[in-house]
Amino acid sequence: MPMLLTKGRVLTDGAFQADTAVVVDEGRIAAVGREGALAAAFPHAEVRDLKGRMLVPGYIDTQVNGGGGVLFNDDPSVETIARIGAAHRRFGTTGFLPTLISDDLEVIDQAITAVEQAMTEGVPGVLGIHIEGPFLNVARKGIHDPSKFRVLDEAAVRRLTRLKAGRTLVTLAPETTTPDMIAALAAHGAVVAAGHTDADYATMHRALEAGVTGFTHLFNAMSPLTSREPGVVGAALENRDAWCGIIVDGHHVHPTVLKLALRCRPADRFMLVTDAMPSVNAEGDHFYLQGRRISVKDGACLDERGVLAGSDLDMASAVRNARDMLDLDLPTAVMTASSAPAAFLGLDGERGRIAPGYAADLVLLDDALQVVATWIDGQGD
Repeated sequence: MPMLLTKGRVLTDGAFQADTAVVVDEGRIAAVGREGALAAAFPHAEVRDLKGRMLVPGYIDTQVNGGGGVLFNDDPSVETIARIGAAHRRFGTTGFLPTLISDDLEVIDQAITAVEQAMTEGVPGVLGIHIEGPFLNVARKGIHDPSKFRVLDEAAVRRLTRLKAGRTLVTLAPETTTPDMIAALAAHGAVVAAGHTDADYATMHRALEAGVTGFTHLFNAMSPLTSREPGVVGAALENRDAWCGIIVDGHHVHPTVLKLALRCRPADRFMLVTDAMPSVNAEGDHFYLQGRRISVKDGACLDERGVLAGSDLDMASAVRNARDMLDLDLPTAVMTASSAPAAFLGLDGERGRIAPGYAADLVLLDDALQVVATWIDGQGD
């Protein structure tokens, strides 16, 4: 039976519209239009009164290491993926990539198999996998274990791109491989991002030409912009086509730096990510990452040396922070959490907007931007 979502403020075409209703049918948005007209056109629809609250496209998070007390690396299984998805759905995430931090190739195999099985079984929200490493630069390792790092070769390309459904995002350091290897990854269907990289500007520019289309957590774990060497950050800010993931938690990057970055390139080429760890939607003040104790304090996840280890951020908070810390208007903040990551993944024709024919991935917000309800493929929480 169709569902009619009515009496809310609906975010369409970059603005909130009153007297606008949305019809959901068989997992898709069947119609968007005037409330009276849609009520007449769908007289037998189940009516859901939104009570004046805001209906926005579901948030898409391309970097989710954990949540609900579990870490993907610890147990790359369908059960872990489902638990992570459920933990983040509470905060408006209707699509996500379970993210594997640098690990052994056997663990990567397990993770890909688990994601494929999760998608086959219909675990809500799973859009593919993000393999962050192990093809990284030890000079910019961050929290990653350098003993896991290795060289990208043709066998690894085949291994990384064997997921039959969904999207595969691979984060690598361009200077540790070649443009030909990057091009091979892209040709096999992977979305390729630069991260944990000490590449110079020229190397990064060649990588963009070869097929890199994203930057993983801009400013963090990459060569900085300086007066004589633009580095990876300079290449990212100059480029107007690739997407930059940003962690807006007040810990990873100073808000002023992010505001400056937003002035350099199109806003729709930035996307909010959480880089979330098991602490999101879980109790406790610590967790373990590959044998290391990570403490959670004041919203930051830190190892014993004070190195950031992912985040304690959720997407609803990221959207609020984008508005409050970066001075983005709410439609733009939501865009960086929905249509921008959808476009990055090549899903912009089916997710990330409230429009007829799109997947019915929706979030209902109150005036404080707290999540009231979510729908994934038309199914409510």
